Amino acid sequence: MAPAPPPAVSFSPAEVQRRLAAGACWVRCGARLYDLTGFLRHHPGGEQLLRARAGQDVSADLDGPPHRHSANARLWLEQYYVGDLQGDPQGSVENGTVTSVNTRKSDPFMEPKLKMVDWDQDLVDWRKPLLWQVGHLGEKYDEWVHQPVIRPIRLFHSDLIESLSKSVWYSVPVIWMPLMLYLSWSYYQTLAQGNVRLFESFSTEYSVAMPESVFPGLFIMGLFLWSLLEYLIHRFLFHMKPPSNSYYLIMLHFVLHGQHHKAPFDDSRLVFPPVPASLGIALFYLILRLLLPEAVGGVLFVGGLLGYVIYDMIHYYLHFGSPHKGSYLYHMKAHHAKHHFAFQKSGFGISSKLWDHFFHTLIPEEPHLKMQ
Repeated sequence: MAPAPPPAVSFSPAEVQRRLAAGACWVRCGARLYDLTGFLRHHPGGEQLLRARAGQDVSADLDGPPHRHSANARLWLEQYYVGDLQGDPQGSVENGTVTSVNTRKSDPFMEPKLKMVDWDQDLVDWRKPLLWQVGHLGEKYDEWVHQPVIRPIRLFHSDLIESLSKSVWYSVPVIWMPLMLYLSWSYYQTLAQGNVRLFESFSTEYSVAMPESVFPGLFIMGLFLWSLLEYLIHRFLFHMKPPSNSYYLIMLHFVLHGQHHKAPFDDSRLVFPPVPASLGIALFYLILRLLLPEAVGGVLFVGGLLGYVIYDMIHYYLHFGSPHKGSYLYHMKAHHAKHHFAFQKSGFGISSKLWDHFFHTLIPEEPHLKMQ
């Protein structure tokens, strides 16, 4: 017979108030207390929104309308559970006392799930590398990988290979921006020589001269091309649903993108590591080089390379930044959070919603589906 779970820790209103006064951000749902101090900078609605609710019952905010939080968001909240509040569970903590407030009842659909949450038990052993385990999850993999947690992920047994699977955010501009600037200057000089012609390999008579004045247009076209690739890769490669009976395709999905959905705030896995990124970048260059004259394909490439750097920086910021409320990045942060927690089959744009508009994969904006 399994041992009974330990009793919940109980906090008096005065104890909670002391923690709030020390700068912690504790909230509650009924009598259940949650320490959201470590989640403040990640919250899609901004840090101030949570700060304003410190010490309060957030049941109504979770249930909505207009901002009904998803089942995954509610399960995510349970990871910050610290104990129960002594006294009237229908009150709010204020000056060391419990003051009664009007609250809504918790979602009856979610209550059984939340009571069963045990973060020490899982379908995998978190003490071991996950990559070799996820393939055995079979039909349970898709649901498991889209239930995010705040645990760090280890993929490989080898420390060397594991280190190559991680990266700090600033490695992206440090490595790729100098290459982009050098190639931009080099290809501009080639165009300035006046020897580059488009379609020359097909017909000398109808070939088109490519002077240096076309450089800005080609560069912008490269940026535009990357935005399309960003969308297509995210939608059709990163969000492919591997067959439940394919051990290796499940592993491939997890190493490419599943790990990010399982642990969306693992800051060492938010940007592409240089080694695997270099393989994709080299492939992109070779395709352009085969299809177009070197200078023309090269300028498209450097424009696309800048687009990639911008994409990775925006992606990191959407997870760890605190954009000003109402700004473009504020709305993109909320959009990306919805993708992680509720709408994994839509909202594939990271740096923009352009292609989500074009391909009709926008996240629904009905008021009762919005997340803060």
